[in-house]
Amino acid sequence: MASRAARFNAYLAVALVASVGCGCKSAKEKEASTLRFHLETNPAPVERSVPVAVYRADPIFVNVESAPFLNEGHVKQASVVDALGAFQIMIQFNRKGSWLLEQYTTANKGKRIAIFSQFGQARWLAAPVIVNRIGDGLFVFTPDATREESERIVNGINNVAKVMQKDNP
Repeated sequence: MASRAARFNAYLAVALVASVGCGCKSAKEKEASTLRFHLETNPAPVERSVPVAVYRADPIFVNVESAPFLNEGHVKQASVVDALGAFQIMIQFNRKGSWLLEQYTTANKGKRIAIFSQFGQARWLAAPVIVNRIGDGLFVFTPDATREESERIVNGINNVAKVMQKDNP
């Protein structure tokens, strides 16, 4: 469970990266993106769970926990990778993020992980089903986004991760 201080630091990092304004820096260096992993759950009171629509072309509705179990503060590095004629987003989590990912994927096989990002617009990117334990901290998914949007998301996540790594060596 994320502490309030850790959540605050993640929000602060996003705000710092977003507010950096120097004429010598490119727009890509100033981008900031969020990344939130929410676990599928049974319907509960509004403050504990919320139904979300994932995939714009053919939406599926998933009821998820309101609080994410992983966020951009747990990311070590993100990248867009080519896979079988398409592309995917690959997230490498830091030590704490890897531990949380392993715990949640071990205990919740068959449930979905709904992935949310804010990158200039807010969108649910994917909701893959947990099929096995992920013990190496590497999570790969196909986003409901264009390649350009995916690269913008990844760049923003990496910018936030750099700030977070400086604050928490």
